[in-house]
Amino acid sequence: MSNSADSANTAIPAKTMKSLLLSEYNHLEIADTPMPSVGPDEVMVRVEACGICGSDVHGYDGTSGRRIPPIVMGHEAAGTVAALGSEVRGYAEGDRVTFDSTVYCGQCAYCRSGDVNLCDNRQVIGVSCGDYRRHGAFAEFVVVPQRILYPLPAAISFAEAAMLEAVSVALHAVRVSGARGGETALVLGSGMIGLLTQQAARAAGCARVFVADIDATRLELAAKAGADKTLHASGAELLEQILALTGGRGVDLVFEAVGRSETVSSAIDCTRKGGTVTLIGNIQPEITLPLQKVVSRQIRLQGSCASAGEYPQAIELIASGKIVVGPLITAIAALEEGPRWFARLHAREPNLMKIILTPRAQ
Repeated sequence: MSNSADSANTAIPAKTMKSLLLSEYNHLEIADTPMPSVGPDEVMVRVEACGICGSDVHGYDGTSGRRIPPIVMGHEAAGTVAALGSEVRGYAEGDRVTFDSTVYCGQCAYCRSGDVNLCDNRQVIGVSCGDYRRHGAFAEFVVVPQRILYPLPAAISFAEAAMLEAVSVALHAVRVSGARGGETALVLGSGMIGLLTQQAARAAGCARVFVADIDATRLELAAKAGADKTLHASGAELLEQILALTGGRGVDLVFEAVGRSETVSSAIDCTRKGGTVTLIGNIQPEITLPLQKVVSRQIRLQGSCASAGEYPQAIELIASGKIVVGPLITAIAALEEGPRWFARLHAREPNLMKIILTPRAQ
């Protein structure tokens, strides 16, 4: 189960490790899998915490097509350095670290321009999609290139660090929206990314941040996270409320964190003339678009994919308390409990947000 064909100096002898293996769709099991090898520019991380992402749940049942078994999933993780490749500098065994989920090549035109999320050779940790297979962090150890590794300050716990990947996604969405500060923003969807985008928009200087959802329980979390107004509404009712809150003008920015035709349509309706809709959610691969409204009102539609260099900012905002992730963590559980938690998430059990798994004894 090696991520690299190269070998390097390592303090970890060749052996097996405990992993949460997706051996077939809808079936996870604790398995002894081969220890990954460490290439010259790679670092082996002893995993302390790894979050279950919604994309992992979609991979679990095969709907995404990006977790083809057998695969060890998991890309939202943190831990300590266990071994170093021969070319790695600046890290030592035992250092607290976290890492990006995107493995970019660093050589293509997109990487050279800083758009590493658009890398022509992009891979994602814990993904198996036919083009590549890269085992992830639902395991005792995972190997990653040094270029995606970041030091983790003591002020951030390992469980909180498992939220950094999602925070970086939210920060990227706000950055590509063109937010300059002072805007009125609407976040559509108060799931994990929506709740973090709400906080990221505030950290970017948005003057007012509204959050809309049809789930009242999630809106309670949005209110606690500082939303200026939570709106338990959709469609025409939501538009009516937004117009009332903005003097009939509409909001400057909408962050659409669902990815369905009806919510994208609502996002466009709620945006002022000349405003921006940033599309984060992508549940549906194709949607129906109200083209005339977009064109005649000169609305900008901006896609947002993963993150591109926002990890240091995410670390700083969590460490400083400007973005709070603790209330979004539903449970921290042993890796052995992973199959049960995946089943509960897959069944859409209410009131579950982020589940963090750890290979360490609880």
